[in-house]
Amino acid sequence: MKTLVFYKYQGTGNDFIVIDNRFTKFVFSSQEIAFLCNRKYGIGADGLMLYENVEDYDFKMVYYNADGQEGSMCGNGGRCLVAFAAFRNPYKKRFTFLAVDGEHVADIIVTDEKDKDIVSLQMKDVEVASITNDSYFTLNTGSPHLIQLVASKTELQNIDVDSAGKAIRYNEVYKKDGINVNFAALISDNTLQMRTYERGVEAETESCGTGAVAVAIAAHYTQIVTTNEITIHTQGGELTVHFQLENGVYKNVYLQGEVKKVFQGSILLG
Repeated sequence: MKTLVFYKYQGTGNDFIVIDNRFTKFVFSSQEIAFLCNRKYGIGADGLMLYENVEDYDFKMVYYNADGQEGSMCGNGGRCLVAFAAFRNPYKKRFTFLAVDGEHVADIIVTDEKDKDIVSLQMKDVEVASITNDSYFTLNTGSPHLIQLVASKTELQNIDVDSAGKAIRYNEVYKKDGINVNFAALISDNTLQMRTYERGVEAETESCGTGAVAVAIAAHYTQIVTTNEITIHTQGGELTVHFQLENGVYKNVYLQGEVKKVFQGSILLG
């Protein structure tokens, strides 16, 4: 048995276990990670992140899905890990880190409320990969996403996201590698509401950062929204996405929103 010290963070309801792995160098099996993320028997989370040292950067982000498998880039997870880095380095407000999809830069704004921060995270440049029809889009924002734009907020609320998302994620086209499925509706001039089925969690989550970026870009690409700053309402809170469109490529893409440290503790593992 080993005693594992952990930290729990959430970004608009997307919750994560954070392990400071700079000195302990824990190696986890997929079964151990799935146990830790289990909401009945472990700590409970949408994913687990290791905070590690790496040359030439403030830290390295290693992300695992709740099923125990190493995942692709997680936007809300990245924002949470930046908040943890600021917890470890309270006088530092800008961080450069390495994730599975490359280098990221993030700025943190400390609010008056204890353990709650606003984090703005630069994401990868994005090209719209394909258009299936007038309402389905697929693109990669660090993680692969399918976006379905629906007609109204009421229609969005009536979707059985677990069932509809699972049907797409496990169809013949996507079942091998999986895909995140997002349903979104325009609710005002530059604001959309979204719901997400996340691969790795294999259920609807409260929020998805890379999904919010995907929804914002899909909405802009179709000219449903014409501004380069878009507000996304998730089940767990509000995110802002802003970007620049240059020669068909979305650049300087930033994901911004609230992050909160929930608690810290220890758990026996093994």
